Amino acid sequence: MIAQSTSTNSTPTQLNIGGIVQKYLWNWQGKPLAVAYETLGEGNPVLLLPALSSVSTRGEMRDIAKRLSSQFQVVALDWPGFGESDRPPLEYRGELYQQFLEDFVGDIFHRPIAIMAAGHGAGYVMQLAHKMPQAVSRIVLSAPTWRGPLPTMGANQQVAGAVRGIVRSPILGQTLYQLNTTSSFLRTMYKGHVYAEDTLLTPDFITQKRETTQQPGARYASAAFVTGALDPVREASEFRAWFQPAPVPVMVVIGENAPPKSRSEMTAVADLPGIERRSLPGALGLHEEYSAELVEVALPFLAAAAQ
Repeated sequence: MIAQSTSTNSTPTQLNIGGIVQKYLWNWQGKPLAVAYETLGEGNPVLLLPALSSVSTRGEMRDIAKRLSSQFQVVALDWPGFGESDRPPLEYRGELYQQFLEDFVGDIFHRPIAIMAAGHGAGYVMQLAHKMPQAVSRIVLSAPTWRGPLPTMGANQQVAGAVRGIVRSPILGQTLYQLNTTSSFLRTMYKGHVYAEDTLLTPDFITQKRETTQQPGARYASAAFVTGALDPVREASEFRAWFQPAPVPVMVVIGENAPPKSRSEMTAVADLPGIERRSLPGALGLHEEYSAELVEVALPFLAAAAQ
């Protein structure tokens, strides 16, 4: 199941963390995928999981990786269908990502790891901790979410599925996808619920994010996320159940500027017994926008796992 390409040193860019890049060869229902991952630093391992979104790349975790790499061996990956990983026209769904994460952790790491995950990665990580508690030492969740954009706006599964089917279609789907990944649309998205400071949304920043969305096959996994196919659960109560109790120590970091509904759901999880709660400026993308502040609050928590 696992094979690694020749290792290469990467230069820090918006797409990577400046470490050693490798490929994890993985099969999903008989179909091979090459998943990009990157290692930086030495010490106890910390796995960094970027948020799922149309612009998802491991580069979101670059500043976190740089700050942690002086004390830990940091591994950051691109989820299947995103970033520099393969993007075939699969039926992307939560089960794929859950199985991928279990296989990746089981094959790559040979001792317990700490995990920092942003956004939708929270659900997959908590499932992993319940299934493989011996493999996970500590978990930090940055602005954890469990519901995709269309379901959050009230679309039912039938409507969301119809939209997903359209986006997957050859001509109309590509057109619709292009309309939803223009620079102006991406800037509106970031300003609305991803970043707190819109002064950071420079033309260069948005251009680089848009380039990520324009890679061949990028629309398939993106459409799955937006329409809720990658949601790990259907109800908030199911999400909270993974934390009652949590199988390993968990810290939840809330974005003070996150959309009210999302912030309320994050708070409901963070206030559960046994969960360490922290609040920081920022919205759903606080792991990228406020990386220094996130590392500052998470570092003592992560370091405790090594003691």
